[in-house]
Amino acid sequence: MKKVLIGVMLTIGVTGLAHAAGDKNAGKEKAAVCGACHGPTGVSAADNFPNLAGQGERYLIKQITDIKSKKRVVLEMTGMTDNLSEQDIADIAAFYASQSAPLSVVPKSKVEPKDSKGTVDLKLAERIYRAGDLKKGIPACTACHMPTGKGNAYAGFPHLAGQHAKYIAKQLTDFREGDRTNDGDSKIMRAVAEKLSNKEIQALSYYVQGLYK
Repeated sequence: MKKVLIGVMLTIGVTGLAHAAGDKNAGKEKAAVCGACHGPTGVSAADNFPNLAGQGERYLIKQITDIKSKKRVVLEMTGMTDNLSEQDIADIAAFYASQSAPLSVVPKSKVEPKDSKGTVDLKLAERIYRAGDLKKGIPACTACHMPTGKGNAYAGFPHLAGQHAKYIAKQLTDFREGDRTNDGDSKIMRAVAEKLSNKEIQALSYYVQGLYK
């Protein structure tokens, strides 16, 4: 499993290097319309819209480009990227990458959070995030997203810490069900998500939102 992950990281790390250099100042102006959903600086108030602040440029460029080309279908983004040029995308990505990522959501008490599905098992999530599940063939999330959840901007692995739990849960579910497929030829996220139960997805989503310790 470790060899597979290293191979994937190397593949992603050496591909897609060529893209227009982004101008964060130009990107601020171009991203103004995005603020309606993602917040003025990329920190969204609504938990169904992802935080973009602090994400790596490579990841942002890929996602915006994939949404534009319909490789990634996001209904809320319909028509929003149609008129963006390669330079526009690079500028917008540079702007959001330059913003401070949201702080992880720290619980006010030691009581584990609850959602509509019941109490969230954060201990289960921590085990999977940091050590994976050998029996199920699930690698540790830290291999790509780092122990802190900051991801790997160079390799294009996204920043997860502080991201909305609701958004994370939807992405993992979409990868599992095959509704999101833009994780490359390696299918690394689909391969992981298809092994996760609803309970594990729920727990991991809340865990990375705050990276509870």
